[in-house]
Amino acid sequence: MEQSPTGISLGRKLGTRAQQEQRLGWTLVLPSVVIILVLILYPVLYNMFLSLFAFDYSGQRTFVGFGNYAEVLRDREFRMALGTTVLYVVLTTLGTTALGVVVALALNKEFPLRGLVRSIVLLPYVAPVISVVFAWQFVFDPVNGIFMDIFHSRLGFFAERINIVGDPSTAVWAAIIFSIWKNFPFTYLMVLARLQAVDQSLYEAAEVDGASTWQQFKAITMPEIYYVVNALVLLRVIWNFNKFDEVYLLSSNVKVLSVYTYLKAFTGSMDFGQGSTLAVIQFVLLIGFILFYVKKVLKW
Repeated sequence: MEQSPTGISLGRKLGTRAQQEQRLGWTLVLPSVVIILVLILYPVLYNMFLSLFAFDYSGQRTFVGFGNYAEVLRDREFRMALGTTVLYVVLTTLGTTALGVVVALALNKEFPLRGLVRSIVLLPYVAPVISVVFAWQFVFDPVNGIFMDIFHSRLGFFAERINIVGDPSTAVWAAIIFSIWKNFPFTYLMVLARLQAVDQSLYEAAEVDGASTWQQFKAITMPEIYYVVNALVLLRVIWNFNKFDEVYLLSSNVKVLSVYTYLKAFTGSMDFGQGSTLAVIQFVLLIGFILFYVKKVLKW
């Protein structure tokens, strides 16, 4: 069957239009691709390149291959920093998630001045980190701090006044508590937004059927907020794994990997090669966790 000239012309026009739309799409995406390549991919690749060299104080570099990686993995301080990081990330992620969900459930109920309370809960998250860090340092001050005044002078939990943020064995717990307090409002806000979208008739039907509050939470609320909560867990792990400002400003004694990398590269020995190596190791660990979590938990 022969195709008419009109059909051929129409097909060419459609093909041309599709090609034009494809070119337009690439043109619109190109700026974002360039930004990603320049600001993300290039630094990662360049950092991997630097990790293959050893640097002296004059800035001269010597190719050592994977020698930096072998030395870092043998370093006891690296293993301690990795353990501190895992402890910090796990507890802060669980804490911010659990507290955020509980507060969201509470503030999803009707009560007087609910709008004001919802706004006040957001204050820790929106407050400048430097100001709240200094406030918490004052709280934990061994001489004039509120914490020691209550738990040592009044309740007698401590035999003597101790510097919570100055002692490496206790500073990590102060950093964990601070991070949970500072960041749980983000989880609360996201979960609350999802809860407000849940059809209330589901709860009404459950009450008619005689379901308890816990049964309603397990059968209705949890499935509704499941993906939101798990996505927030992933984001929180990423953010907390790379957290530097909050931890370092509160106490440089909390040597998570981000702080340890900074100290290794820019203080003391100024070892840029091992600093780059530590950054690459963090990158690989985080990418591995993200791939595992997305496939096994989020099932994307």
